[in-house]
Amino acid sequence: MGLVYADITLINGGDIEMAKRHFIGEEEIKQMTVKMMVDSGAYMMAINETIQEQLDLSFIEKRKAVLTDETVQEYDVVGPIHVKFENRTAICSAMVLKGNNEPLLGAIPMEEMDVLIHPRRQELIVNPEHPYYAQLSLK
Repeated sequence: MGLVYADITLINGGDIEMAKRHFIGEEEIKQMTVKMMVDSGAYMMAINETIQEQLDLSFIEKRKAVLTDETVQEYDVVGPIHVKFENRTAICSAMVLKGNNEPLLGAIPMEEMDVLIHPRRQELIVNPEHPYYAQLSLK
């Protein structure tokens, strides 16, 4: 299977809360659509410094992650981020990669949105068993 990419909308969750409380207008909510590599082997979502700066996401903590070459790196974690794909949403945090590295959509937001990788079409799809809403497992 080749690489899978999807257009994912990222929204500053803090801005959404500020708009709900009427501290800012709806038009001031920072958001952007990004072509992300869909990586079910990655646990968390990863964005780059450019995306973090444009969305003005708040620092949460530092975390270490094991990379594919087995090295361990420390990254800033930012959020909350509202993630949207088609008729699905998730709320999560993201690790921040240096520079303009390729952003990754990991397993946590994929599970929350109930989306799948279609291997033949090599694309991200809404789970066909639940086409109208995400269904999560609590067991």
